[in-house]
Amino acid sequence: MIKLIITDLDGTFLNSQGEYDRELFAEVKQLMTEKGVQFAACTGKQCERVEELFAGQSKDLWIVGDSATRIKYNGEFVFQSLIENTLGLAIINTLRRVSNSHVVIACTPGGAIVHCETPKRLKDKIRRSYTRMTETSDFSTVSSDFVKITVFDEEGNCPQTRPHLSPFEDDVYIVVSEAAWIDIAAYGVHKGSTVQKLQQLLNVTAEHTMAFGDGHNDIELLAEANYSFAMRNAFEETKAVARFITGTNDENAVLETVRRLLALQN
Repeated sequence: MIKLIITDLDGTFLNSQGEYDRELFAEVKQLMTEKGVQFAACTGKQCERVEELFAGQSKDLWIVGDSATRIKYNGEFVFQSLIENTLGLAIINTLRRVSNSHVVIACTPGGAIVHCETPKRLKDKIRRSYTRMTETSDFSTVSSDFVKITVFDEEGNCPQTRPHLSPFEDDVYIVVSEAAWIDIAAYGVHKGSTVQKLQQLLNVTAEHTMAFGDGHNDIELLAEANYSFAMRNAFEETKAVARFITGTNDENAVLETVRRLLALQN
């Protein structure tokens, strides 16, 4: 019996325009409520951005956001992991030495921070994932710890940037989710580990969990669900660890799959 459904957003639940079928979601959400099934969005997006995306449907939505460094439910954070300030600043300094073309997004409990010299087109791109965003001329003035540190590279050079972060591998979790993105979180914190915390909160096991994903950073997520689905548009490495393959993100495949399977559940 399925008790918990977890989905990645970009490339999975959201279509190529970053949208989803709101009417279909309302229908499926009602079905989940009737069946006593919890629903969670697991994403690199800022939790507040997820709340915006789901608008009036965000009530009773579990948000495993900010690259799975936080869990938010009905406006309250129930879990948060942090990278210590000095370590975070060292990582940021390294990233800024490596390249001037990528954007470093320093995420604190108060919001995301980017350098003030970031081009407007890139700021606009970043705002699609981060509702709370401010600018700085000097990252060293940030005094708080970091929720995560993210790199966005529109030229897709993140695989080449990754080796420069090797000195930090024993201190933080680093994943190149795709060529344009790197996410850095506290050591051992990723979608899989945070989903385990959510399962503990809900008293649910992998046996009763369904999960959907497409990216390299979804591999750990899919490992925590017996009903694991990779999108047809997923990376081959992600497909290889999933038990099932469903349609693409442009076919409402997550919602259609959930609707079909829950209709069979008593």
